Formats: sequence, structure tokens, C-alpha cells
Amino acid sequence: MKGNKMKAIVATKYGPPDVLQLKEVEKPSPKDNEVLIRVYATPVNYGDITARNFSNISPGEFNMPMPLWLPARIAFGLRKPKKSILGSELAGKIEAIGKGVRKFRKGDQVFAYCGMNMGANAEYLCMPEDGMVAIKPANMTYEEASAVPYGGIMALSLLRKVNIKRGQKVLINGASGGIGSLALQLAKNYGAEVTGVCSSPRLELTRSLGADKVFDYTMEDFTKNGERYDLIFDILGSSSFSRCKGSLTPNGRYLLASFKMRQIFQMLWTSIIGSKKVICALASEKPEDLDFLKELVEAGKIKTVIDRCYPLEQTAEAHRYVEKGLKKGHVVITLDYNNKT
Repeated sequence: MKGNKMKAIVATKYGPPDVLQLKEVEKPSPKDNEVLIRVYATPVNYGDITARNFSNISPGEFNMPMPLWLPARIAFGLRKPKKSILGSELAGKIEAIGKGVRKFRKGDQVFAYCGMNMGANAEYLCMPEDGMVAIKPANMTYEEASAVPYGGIMALSLLRKVNIKRGQKVLINGASGGIGSLALQLAKNYGAEVTGVCSSPRLELTRSLGADKVFDYTMEDFTKNGERYDLIFDILGSSSFSRCKGSLTPNGRYLLASFKMRQIFQMLWTSIIGSKKVICALASEKPEDLDFLKELVEAGKIKTVIDRCYPLEQTAEAHRYVEKGLKKGHVVITLDYNNKT
């Protein structure tokens, strides 16, 4: 793109995938403490779908406690999106640095997580050098690396709260998704015996990530098979503590990445009564966690599986595919695909 313009996918209103339009917008310039990243790959994840369609998500449908719905809606925009360019994770190359930057150099290959700030569905993005950005794993493509930050940071942060020990039995409910697939591999790295729960089309994917056992939730109820687990990690809160309680060992923990007020009350109650605990936790974002994930990738402990790639101009089609619920792995938007060095 010539001059100070760049291509980006812009949503000026909430709605279906068709609200995502390819436009020319102002190319950002890095501040003294920022790096300018040329984006090469950015996945479509759950947060993108939610942000694009927030006007149609009721407090009851919101995947967090109801009191957080209004602040989130205000943050994203009441009548129209404040974050008009979506995309919360990416991989690319640093094109320019601010004069105060010391951690990175021009030409560095990086991967990054911009969280609720979003903005990765564009040719360029600025991020602070002390933000969630790190050198890309050398043994991953841009597409593969772009799918690590969100799921990796969430899974790593939440699993640290339960201190998994070698030999423990762990069940991941939702093991094929963005967080679940990384949680599965991290739990294996801790030395746990891991069971993955997913749907029929994703059984082989879950096995390929290292699951010791897999259950198809459409065919079998894991709470009724007699197995006991030291940890049940429910990614989307699709089960319940009452159903899973009998599947926990005497000191077992029921960990939730997505929860409502009811689960918070259960957490408070189980902290006082009984040996089985409900744990609701928000993930913390630490730049050093990206460096740690990079080390695990380069050591062969973590991988990502790419289902499909779409060019930037087909971002709406990528959203449609993700919304069908049939993806096996990550769906990634690619930019400048034939000119990456």
C-alpha cells in the first residue's frame, strides 16, 4: 500500500460477517516505546465472533458473570463498535521501532496478543515493546505461530492456579478449541495423564495433540464412565459442578475458564465446605509467558493445527466458516502471503 495508507478489515456496525469490509485506513506510526509490526497472519477466534456481533449477545448469553456484561458492552461500543478492526493475536515482522525501543530490532519475526485492543486484521499494527509481544518460535510458520498467544496465555495462566503434578489425571472438556488444545499439551508437559472431550469430527485432532484418551461428548457422557480425575478443566462451562462432582477425586478441582455468578458462589461455598473445589479464575497476561510458550514450541512440546487459511479480503468468509462450528484446528487470515521472508 503506497503512502500512509494500509488495507484493513473494518466493521462500522455490529452484525453478521457481511459487516466486515475491506478498506483503506491510515497506517499507524510507532510512538517512542512502540514497534510497528507488519502482520502476516491473524486467527479468527471466539473473541472476534463475539466482538463483531456484540449487539445480539444478551447478558444471559455472555460467557462471563452478568455484572461484567455492561462494562464489556460499553468498552466495545453501545451502538456501534469502538473496535472497528478486529483480530486479537498475530504473527509478523517488525518494520519499524520507536526511538526508545531496546528489546526489538527492525526485521525481528514476532508473535503477539493485543487482547481487547484488537486491531490485527490489518496490514500493520503498533504495540508497546513491553506489551504482549515476543520473538516468534523459529520452528513455526507465521500461520502456526499466530494461533499460539491467546490459547497459550489463557491455558498457562489458568493451569498454574491448580498446580498440576506429574501422574495426576486431568480431563479437558473442550480439548480441541483455542484454549483447550493448548491446555491439553501444557498438562501433558506437566506430566499429567490427559483425557480430552470433544465432538466426533475433532477426535483425531485431539489425539494428535497428545491426549491419552478421548471422549466424543455426542456419544458418551464422561461423568458416567466411572473414571475419577484430579482436575476437570471445563473451557466453555458446558458441564456443571453438580454433574462433575462424582468424577472428581476426593481433593479434585473443577476449573472454569468461562463462568457465571452461580459458579462464583459455588467457588466461595466449596472454599469453606468439602474437599472438592470449584475454581473460577481470570487469566493474567505476562509478556514472559509468550517467551515461555516459544521455548515449549521450539522444544517440540506444543504445536498448533491449522484447518484453513483465508486471504485478508475473505475475512467475512472465514467468520462464516468458524460460525458453522465445524473447524478442525485454527482458521487463519493471511496477509501478503507470497512475499514473506
